[in-house]
Amino acid sequence: MFGASGSEDHRGTPEAPGRVVTLIERSHWEQLTDHHDSAPDKVWGVAYRIHPDHVAEVKEYLDIREINGYSIHYTPFHPADGSPPIQTLVYIGTPDNEQFVGPQDPQQLAEHILRSRGPSGLNKDYLFGLETALAELCPESEDVHVSDLARRVRALELAANGLPKAPPASPPPSNFKHESSTREAEEIEKVE
Repeated sequence: MFGASGSEDHRGTPEAPGRVVTLIERSHWEQLTDHHDSAPDKVWGVAYRIHPDHVAEVKEYLDIREINGYSIHYTPFHPADGSPPIQTLVYIGTPDNEQFVGPQDPQQLAEHILRSRGPSGLNKDYLFGLETALAELCPESEDVHVSDLARRVRALELAANGLPKAPPASPPPSNFKHESSTREAEEIEKVE
């Protein structure tokens, strides 16, 4: 499940923490009061296989980057192609961590995200990037909570710029077929 954690070092500052998504175990989520009716049975994501020669280097980097608000867990990852699950290392937020903020009123959270920024950039850019990444994984991977927050932040941004509060309607379907970045990279390699 997704939860929210404070980001004091990437999308916010210690004085004004931004908000980032964190994975939490379903058992923790079920103990929280969320403003959305339910949570999906799956969390979609990407697993990276690190070459054995670089595991220590990558883990050291991730420990520095992710450890502020997360703890290390090992969990099975089920590839979308149906191949057998693999054991993966993940950084998961737990409610007892001081950075864990848990569910918040969606409108207040959207307002907070819109005004937050940190050394890694604007908090809204993180949210919009997350929304895009989830939508591009596969047709079932879109997260209702993330999409709702992104819609709210866009509406607030439009209102702040003197435009109507309602976000623009979804664009009409195009004749273009979306391809994943892996597929696009393969096509580029074929052309070159």
